Amino acid sequence: MKWISIELTSLNSNEVQTIYINGKKLLLVSKEESFFVFASKCPHAGADLSNAWCKGDFLVCPVHRYQYQLLNGRGAPGQGDYLKNYPTKIENGKLWIGFKKPWFRFW
Repeated sequence: MKWISIELTSLNSNEVQTIYINGKKLLLVSKEESFFVFASKCPHAGADLSNAWCKGDFLVCPVHRYQYQLLNGRGAPGQGDYLKNYPTKIENGKLWIGFKKPWFRFW
């Protein structure tokens, strides 16, 4: 696992923000004092989730209203899909986001 840090931002609770890490567009979600990071495309139809919002413990897609659990990215019952999520941790005043290392290398 490769961990990349970003400065903690002053998000309001239940706020969604677009971030870029090494050119990859991601969503940073704040829920109370926890942070969650997800892929920026909805797995249902590929919609951009930049305008998504939180409803309870779910992230809601702005296009078709599909919902994904903040804790693990699992779709609401009956959806049968998952939103890619990335592990997070807070250390030394920074938010760390984990990325799996690829099994191959080009360089």
